Amino acid sequence: MDSYEREVWIAAPLEDVWAFHSSTDGLETLTPAWMDLRVEAAIGPEGERDPTVLESGSEIDLSMRPFGRGPRQHWRSLITARERTDGVAYFRDEMVDGPFDHWLHTHTFYADGEQTLLRDRVEYALPFGALGGTLGPFARPGFEAMFRARHAATKAALEGDDGTSRSRPVEPGRLE
Repeated sequence: MDSYEREVWIAAPLEDVWAFHSSTDGLETLTPAWMDLRVEAAIGPEGERDPTVLESGSEIDLSMRPFGRGPRQHWRSLITARERTDGVAYFRDEMVDGPFDHWLHTHTFYADGEQTLLRDRVEYALPFGALGGTLGPFARPGFEAMFRARHAATKAALEGDDGTSRSRPVEPGRLE
């Protein structure tokens, strides 16, 4: 099993960053255009269509066609955990059907005054068994491009042009 991790500071409070990542609208906003993402359906834990918040138990059906090449790839994710405590929040989505043999994505958010540290960690296994296992490190450039773009889109959506929060002023400081 391989893993990938990337983090970024967002000049916005945890509440804003958490809310942005809690809906399919946020997912569509932060996914790079070159992925040609479509949210085909979102079902909440009680069976409701298009829930406002993706709670634990929500299922999301996606399709994508990277760079407009090849057939659309279908992907079904399940939100398997979602917790928020004072100053820390996380949610985890697991691919239940899609192009990887295994995909577990943990999104963690750490409050630091009016800033938030966002950390993405993906544990994955490529298809094709042992052959896919040997190719795992070659997936890293694709993950790097994808998450760099996702983090840039998150910053653009939540920060002002001058790098400050769209909702509140930034207080200096870092997570210890």
